[in-house]
Amino acid sequence: MATLSEILLSGSTNGKAITVSGADTSAAVTVHTAVAGTSDHDKVWIYAVNTGSAAVLVTLEWGETDADGHIEVTIDGEGGAVLVTPGFCLQNGLIVKAFAATADVISLHGFVHRVTA
Repeated sequence: MATLSEILLSGSTNGKAITVSGADTSAAVTVHTAVAGTSDHDKVWIYAVNTGSAAVLVTLEWGETDADGHIEVTIDGEGGAVLVTPGFCLQNGLIVKAFAATADVISLHGFVHRVTA
């Protein structure tokens, strides 16, 4: 029987926000590293907050750096937390990274449901 445990994003310190300080793929910050192997998986919830006044495009590199594997969303300025990934699955040690069109105004919050076989 599978078990489910709720854990913090691995890129977070004690559940605190992850500041998106990079403005392109070469400076992307690590948000989460998925569970190793292929028998277990992580369901990842990520929320984005924009503390700036202008809308900002945020890019999540979902386990790869190729553009066709990106998740992109524009976050309105000072609009509160916006759900970006509603429990999307990831495994095999793949990494979620993030960058934004404007550095240091986007913060990411979230959690992971780790499902183990």
